[in-house]
Amino acid sequence: MNVVELKPFLRVPPFPGARTASLVGPFREGGAPATLEIADLIADLRQLKVGGDYWGRQPDLPERPYTLVKVADPEAAAAYASDDDAVLAWSDGTDPWHVVVRAKRVVVDADDELALIAAIAGVPLATVGEGRFSGLSDGGKSALETAVGRCVVNASAYLNPYTGEQVDVRTAMRLCGFWRNLVDSNRDISAAFGFAFWKRPTVAPLLWAGEDLPFASDVKPTRDGAVAIWKSRTSPDVLEALESRGARLIEVEDGFIRSTGLGADCVPPLSIVVDRRGVHFDASQPSDLENLLQNGYFEDELLSRARELREMIVASGVSKYGSGSAQLTRRVAGRRHVLVPGQVEDDRAVLNSASPVTGNLDLLMRAREEAPDAYIIYKSHPDVEAGHRVGSIPESECLKVADEVVRDQPISALIDLADEIHVNTSLAGFEALLRSKPVTTHGVPFYAGWGLTRDLGPVPDRRMAKRSLDELVAAVLLLYPRYLDPVTGLPCPPEVLVHRIAAGAGARQDGAVVQLRRLQGRWKKRLAGLGSR
Repeated sequence: MNVVELKPFLRVPPFPGARTASLVGPFREGGAPATLEIADLIADLRQLKVGGDYWGRQPDLPERPYTLVKVADPEAAAAYASDDDAVLAWSDGTDPWHVVVRAKRVVVDADDELALIAAIAGVPLATVGEGRFSGLSDGGKSALETAVGRCVVNASAYLNPYTGEQVDVRTAMRLCGFWRNLVDSNRDISAAFGFAFWKRPTVAPLLWAGEDLPFASDVKPTRDGAVAIWKSRTSPDVLEALESRGARLIEVEDGFIRSTGLGADCVPPLSIVVDRRGVHFDASQPSDLENLLQNGYFEDELLSRARELREMIVASGVSKYGSGSAQLTRRVAGRRHVLVPGQVEDDRAVLNSASPVTGNLDLLMRAREEAPDAYIIYKSHPDVEAGHRVGSIPESECLKVADEVVRDQPISALIDLADEIHVNTSLAGFEALLRSKPVTTHGVPFYAGWGLTRDLGPVPDRRMAKRSLDELVAAVLLLYPRYLDPVTGLPCPPEVLVHRIAAGAGARQDGAVVQLRRLQGRWKKRLAGLGSR
């Protein structure tokens, strides 16, 4: 007798490293009731294609009509085969929706959830034997609604995996849809190059497509398809070999809300961006982010969510490398305060920005020229300040132009203090926009050219659209990046990561690699200081 394991119909994909495996839990009094129309729920399931192992493999399918067969008894399967159609035998580990929606007919044991998926998809169904889905083979609307009510709506209490709170079935479905979209977006990625070993545990779930992604260094064993690259860490020889093979290169970089520590300290990213056109900081070519801002349509619900996310970030003091808030006093009464954040001078975001700025000191001098009477505060980039990267300016040189050099204050608090921010391409300019501060760009960051900044750099003519702040936030923080929850290990919406970082639940930073990198940074700073004496 074939015994079918009764799993919840809505399931969490087994993302690598995830520490939460289920969407279901015990019913609780006062939990989220299921107040919805079953017919609407079925339509949503059909559209989202969730239920069962929806993250499974998607094999090539027959070109001619086929009957999908998944039954324990081979003789019973043969009885449903047709001379006119191909017969596709079920293969374990397959995405059921992928093979069902193209089928002319599905033949399955009556107790198998594949029968429910076929009925939801509207594919003709034949069930074999007796089981909980026997009545679905008649194709009746009432039988389907009864089965969905019994097996999806009322079979389980659904829990938000990030908070543990009970939620309704539609919320659980949408979360499965969120995960499915992520998995589907990764299905063509065959390998990943240039990813340091300490980044891989948090990057792997965000690039996962149902099976482990090969992190490679040798091009030879790589199968055809797209490859994900961390370009600055991929050797020129590998890049040349990939391009000669015609591989589609997908650039991956840190996200804009990254972690509670520095990448230069080997703290792994909790957010990445994945760009198939280019990369957002290279203004010489289009990127997926630029395309979103130029051509995207932003619905009211998305803009409302963007506004709430922006308010959450501002209230919590969250920035790219963590969170922190402080009430800083104004330095001088009666003078406009201008903040100038430095950058890593050899970073790709600086070198590829089409900026006329030649370095941090040049940026500072340009800001002084634009604001001759202002009280200028200069803050070095955290990676430079930690001693890991290029871009340090001797304090004596800085103070010939700036009025003050700050080191340890949170960038969010400095932005709150400032009346205006001058940047080359720094993300601090975007964080200042979140706080409704005037921003002058001297280079061409991704947020320049949309009508929200005063732009002195050569903004490309491609950027013609004018965007509101909430539209910018929707594209930059909601639609473009991917986020990982450090508590559950699951890909998550940005609101979850912002909450975690604000609560201090970011990436673990006490490992040996992190400690070694911080020690290296301190010694490099000391050596640099000796050399400048």
